[in-house]
Amino acid sequence: MSTPPILGIDLGTTNSLVGVVDSGFPILLADEHGSRSTPSAVCVAADGSVSVGAVALRQRALHPTRTITSVKRLIGRRPGEAGWAPPYSLSELQTSPVEVSAEILKHLKEVAERALEQSVSQAVITVPAYFNDAQRNATKRAGELAGLEVLRILSEPTAAALAYGLDKLAEHQKIAVYDLGGGTFDISVLEMREGTFQVLSTAGDTQLGGDDLDRLLAGYIAQKLGLSPDDIRVVEAAEAVKKRLSAEDTAAYNGLEITRGELDKIARPWIERTRIHCLRALSDAGVKPEELDEVILVGGSTRMPLVRTYVREIFGREPNTSQNPDEAIALGATIQAGILGGSLRQVLLLDVTPLSLGIETFGGLMNIIIPRNTTIPAKAGEMFTNAVANQDSMLIRILQGERELAKDNWELGRIEVPFPAGPKGSARVGVQFSIDADGILHVLARDTATNQDTTLEIRGTAVDVADERVEQMIAESVDFAFEDMNERIWTEAKLKAEELLPAVDAALEQLGDAISDEDKAAVVSQAAAVRALLNAAEHDAKALKTATQALDDATQSLAVMLIDRAMEESLARRGLV
Repeated sequence: MSTPPILGIDLGTTNSLVGVVDSGFPILLADEHGSRSTPSAVCVAADGSVSVGAVALRQRALHPTRTITSVKRLIGRRPGEAGWAPPYSLSELQTSPVEVSAEILKHLKEVAERALEQSVSQAVITVPAYFNDAQRNATKRAGELAGLEVLRILSEPTAAALAYGLDKLAEHQKIAVYDLGGGTFDISVLEMREGTFQVLSTAGDTQLGGDDLDRLLAGYIAQKLGLSPDDIRVVEAAEAVKKRLSAEDTAAYNGLEITRGELDKIARPWIERTRIHCLRALSDAGVKPEELDEVILVGGSTRMPLVRTYVREIFGREPNTSQNPDEAIALGATIQAGILGGSLRQVLLLDVTPLSLGIETFGGLMNIIIPRNTTIPAKAGEMFTNAVANQDSMLIRILQGERELAKDNWELGRIEVPFPAGPKGSARVGVQFSIDADGILHVLARDTATNQDTTLEIRGTAVDVADERVEQMIAESVDFAFEDMNERIWTEAKLKAEELLPAVDAALEQLGDAISDEDKAAVVSQAAAVRALLNAAEHDAKALKTATQALDDATQSLAVMLIDRAMEESLARRGLV
């Protein structure tokens, strides 16, 4: 890019994202670890040094009073006005919500500059629709403090509507945007006429989000296990259990099995708090639920089945879930940034991908990079690593289809990426798929250590597929859906088990007599159960997952002992003990 692009930024309560318009279409940018999502966390060390994102979040268990999260709940408010008491004191840390937000924005700016290999200085930043002037101005000041000229403060529901493509509809439309994120809830009713947006009403709660459900679930877990609900490790475990229960019926922590029904019972009063805001927004807009053309979901908490069921009950219609709820606002901000910069004025979206495009991953699974029915031009990518030690190259098979296993999809081509041999997980290979307006698929694979690129161009076959072949592939994906999903779940469980067992054996050998006979017998028994399931004639994925989780829980004390021993040895080498 010759002219620096304008950044689109979702400055979220829990996570933040940044994107740009590149070659005429919006993309979200990943950091050096391949992650598009940056935790909205800042850790202020005792010496005054600052870390941001995942690095800061990892400090929370050790330094809860120095790790700042959910600062969006505080920005633009006077002390005590937010009605929420964080576990840290900004005054004691000698910082402010604006300065903390600026550190997050500065980090996102650095992510963009690293990815684009050029400086950027302008941005569009989103805020909840109900943010007042003080909150909006504080967000703008944070951007300026981070070295960004904030061209526009964009309401999140408008950004979400842009991401869903609702601005392209010529006819008169009324939509509701139900945005339940990590720390805030926002419900807005919008009217669109020939691409022009008007917010008819908005309501919400700055102190309601997925973080609150995490604390409720943590209290439930703590009560069952006799732990402290304020222990950050319990809260983090509760978040992990909550996410797992969005896709599975049960989840376990420290020997406690929790069902989705139990979570729903805990979550029902929490989700019920959104009802009054939804009814108020509809009443203020003068719109009945049946008069809405769309109800779109935004925010990671809307992945929960209970939330989707609840939205269906309130609005009397199936919600639109066609976009990634975690990324919709950032994508919309990026589109708005592209419009302001003029880079989207001449965009012509000609076609869609008829079938999903992806690559084969370890275990023979299909990893989708560009989903079916994605509008082109399109670009997406992910970061991959070596699955075994001393691997010196990666064979990338480019696949097309809707089946779970790589062998059941069509191979479009393959490329091999060399990289220096090293331990398992040491290599970092970025794979990017890009389809231009002519339907040509460009595959780029980059070894991040050497910056060496390997490319492949696939003409026509990515988009130009005979209708009968598409119908055949989709029909097979439906016919074999149950068997395919079972095999994927089994394969993923098998890979996790095969990774865990050698680590357990090594830990037992390393600790030797330091572990009690009782604990050792429990671990050995759990490991034997996992091995038995791996060697069984029938693939019982659920039983294997349960046994592997039980083994993982049983070895938590071993992990702590190994860490303590490593620290003692390190201190001894430095002469500190």
